[in-house]
Formats: sequence, C-alpha cells, structure tokens
Amino acid sequence: MSKSNSKYITFIKSQSKSRLITISCLLFTTLIYPGHNRLQTIILKPGPVFKTLPITSKLADYPVPDGTKTPPVAATSYIVQDIESKTILASRRPDTPLPPASITKLMTAMVALDAWPDTEVVLKVQSGSQAIGQTIDLVGGEELTLNSLLHALLIHSGNDAALTIADNYPGGYAKFVEAMNIKASTLRLNRTTFKNPSGIDQYGHVTTARDIATLASVALRNPIISDIVSKDELIITDVTGSIKHELKSTDELLSELPGLVGGKTGWTSGAGECFVSYVERDGRGIITVVLGSTDRFGDTTRLVEWVYAHHTWEKVDSPT
Repeated sequence: MSKSNSKYITFIKSQSKSRLITISCLLFTTLIYPGHNRLQTIILKPGPVFKTLPITSKLADYPVPDGTKTPPVAATSYIVQDIESKTILASRRPDTPLPPASITKLMTAMVALDAWPDTEVVLKVQSGSQAIGQTIDLVGGEELTLNSLLHALLIHSGNDAALTIADNYPGGYAKFVEAMNIKASTLRLNRTTFKNPSGIDQYGHVTTARDIATLASVALRNPIISDIVSKDELIITDVTGSIKHELKSTDELLSELPGLVGGKTGWTSGAGECFVSYVERDGRGIITVVLGSTDRFGDTTRLVEWVYAHHTWEKVDSPT
C-alpha cells in the first residue's frame, strides 16, 4: 500500500471517530436537556392554551368592632378570639407563660380519646385513689369506663380521674404526659409544656392564653367533650354499679351565660382563677380565656357581652 493511501485511510478513520464522538455528545445532550434541542421541540408540541378564570373563595365572616373600649378585666392574662376567622378581639399578655391549673384536663381528655376511641373501654383505678386536690373519691382497684372517667374529669374536675386515665395509658403515666406534649406540638402550642395530667402546680407546667384558645377551639368542638362539659351534674358508677360518685360542675356560668356551649375551669394557689369558654350566639362563636384572675366568671361574662354588643360580623369574599 502506498504512503498516500495509508494517510487517506488514517484520515478517514480519524473523521469517523470524530463523527462518532459528535453524535454521542448530541445524543447525550438530547437525553440530559430534553427541552433544549430541536428533536424534542418537534416531538413535544405545546398543547392548547386554556384561559384561567378567577375563582372566588368564601372567607370567614370578619368581626368588626364599633370602637367601644374593652371592659375592665381582673385577669393577669386573657384573650378573646373569633373561632372562625381566628381574629383576636381583645387580649392582655396573651403570650405570657402561666400555669393553667385544671384547664390542663382538656388536653388530658383529647389524648385519652386518641388512645381509646371506644369510650366504653374499662380502666382500673391505680394511683388515682391517692390523688390530691379536687377528687371524686375513686377507690383503689375500682373499674370504670373511660366515658365515666371523662365525665368525672371534665364536669367535677377530678384529679383522681386524670391520674387513672394516665396510669392506664400504654406505657403508663410518663408516656401519657409525653403524649400530651406531642399533641401540644402537633397543635402548635409553642409555649406550652405539660408536666402532669391534672394541672396541679408543678415547676415548668405552663401554657399561654393564646395556646389555650387554640386548644379549646379544637377540644370544645369535639362532640364527646362538648357534650360532657354542657352537663351540670351527674351520678356515675363503677362497672358493677355498686360504687357511686356524684358529679357537680365547677362551671358556674353553665345556666347563667346565654350561648355558652361549654368551658373548663381551673384553680390552684399558684395559678389563681382560670377559665376557658366557648360561646356561640346567632352562629357566631368566640373563645375566651382568662388566667390568673380573682373573678374568672365575672371577667368572662363582661368580655362575652362586650363582644356581642359591640361587634358586627361582615361577609368577605376574595378572588384567588
């Protein structure tokens, strides 16, 4: 073979190799960047264009004040919130951590219902018979349904009912308190820490008026809880019917405040008088929370009457 032929063959091989590299690069680019090459543009033609129409969404009616000043309130901290729009209608130190006393029991009830959706489950009294503070005098070894214990917890505010529920929780008392704090985190109660299920004074057991309003807006609209807190008095028994416990509501506004759906009281020497209420009139619901008060029921009544006398709810529609 002549030298000229040899050079020509070498040149052809070189060109073939270059073309192969070029084609490989082109294919690679096509796969990696499918939207930036001619082949892909030809295959994937744009579809028809549809005109987007504005959508009107119904917002919660907004409470509008008439300018009348908030009434005098004795509480260290309080908040009044429209339940639908979440509008704060009045407040004082709503984010100050304070002990909530037995308002704690709303969270206890919610965690119990998470654990036992069937309220006819039977629980046995363990350390509950040794509870301090407000009790219904449960007897060690006594067996009651969760339904009965929830009534004792929320109507009579029995600390022994709270302990019995916690003792029977899977994993025991400590796991129950842990579940309370997990639930608080889920509800975004960012300034709340629970140390016990009853609300007795304990270092670090604190929450805020704002967090309680959030908790109550869920708890007091739970059908089981709302039904229980609407009752003034009741007699419950153990599962045999031989042991009876008389329950009397600690909520003095039940038959006094028009529109009161329900609430939860609290008192300890460290917390002072506490109360959370859910009131609804003409379809307009509000949550009130008072902490560290010397006149919890008077504070609540004044705030509720002020809201409904000096606010109107206006309909708001907004395009999105």
